[in-house]
Amino acid sequence: MQNREIRLASRPIGVPTESNFEIRQSDVPAPAEGEVLLRTLYISVDPYLRGRMREGRSYIPPFEVGQVIVSGVVAEVVESHSPLFKPGDIVMGGLLPWQLHAAVRPESLQKVDPSIAPITTALGVLGMPGLTAYFGLLDIGKPQAGETVVVSGAAGAVGTVACQIAKLKGCRVVGIAGGKEKIDYLTKELGVDTAISYKSESGHKSAAELQREVATACPKGVNVYFDNVGGEISDAVLPLITNRARIVICGLISMYNKEQLEVGLRPQPFLLINSALMQGFIVTQYALRFGEGIRQLGEWLAQGKLKYAETIVEGFENTPRAFMGLFSGENLGKQIVKVA
Repeated sequence: MQNREIRLASRPIGVPTESNFEIRQSDVPAPAEGEVLLRTLYISVDPYLRGRMREGRSYIPPFEVGQVIVSGVVAEVVESHSPLFKPGDIVMGGLLPWQLHAAVRPESLQKVDPSIAPITTALGVLGMPGLTAYFGLLDIGKPQAGETVVVSGAAGAVGTVACQIAKLKGCRVVGIAGGKEKIDYLTKELGVDTAISYKSESGHKSAAELQREVATACPKGVNVYFDNVGGEISDAVLPLITNRARIVICGLISMYNKEQLEVGLRPQPFLLINSALMQGFIVTQYALRFGEGIRQLGEWLAQGKLKYAETIVEGFENTPRAFMGLFSGENLGKQIVKVA
């Protein structure tokens, strides 16, 4: 039986293209003693993978050219040489290869219970994106009832969860996203108080125009800014922070395809004058507390207090296209590839 895998063919310059990826045929691996053989069901594509496609300038080692790409994957166990799993089990791994079949050590896997929620949620609201929003907002942002929370990239996998947690904490929430569909979803489905589109008829709004809209939406200023985007959107928000504001640096998707780092607004005066905190984080720093986060997110989901959106692209061969779609804003919520 033939296997297929997706490798990094070359390092992208600017926005990734199809030519940066290569789909190869290979043999289905035979699991060794202690390993399990997996059949891939769903693949997670995430913005942070772009950083791994360049040399340096990332918080985890880059992919090597010619290497099979790895990310979050939900799979079915088809053969097991481990007492931890049996055939038919559904599992999730955070660093599994973009392959139809993979033989892996079981220590890197977590069992997924399909009776609790759809198995795709292990890659989204009950997985890495949900945990990122949970720990970033609550541990660093520390939102208090009555405060104003602004979330950039608000219609993405992390942003949608961050908006809803802020609402659960009694905050006024302003989401920034691109396009009417996303704005409507944030306000009508998730209950965000105000949503602002960074897009205009001619392209993207300027930082000055965005700042005026954010100021109108936040008449008392911004107490917490959960930033998934960076760039001009953050340039628009930072001048509006209040005394002792908290700025959570979660992601910088507007900058991931830049070959040179941009020089924009310098945040130090706003941080100094307002005695504000700006802190970045990586969700794996909270690995020992993942159980806590998943339990709370699962409880909110079961109670109907937490909603989620998924954009599912079908076909293993379309995985690179789904990944590239993240940078043009094609996804609402979590971008996932359905393989089988």
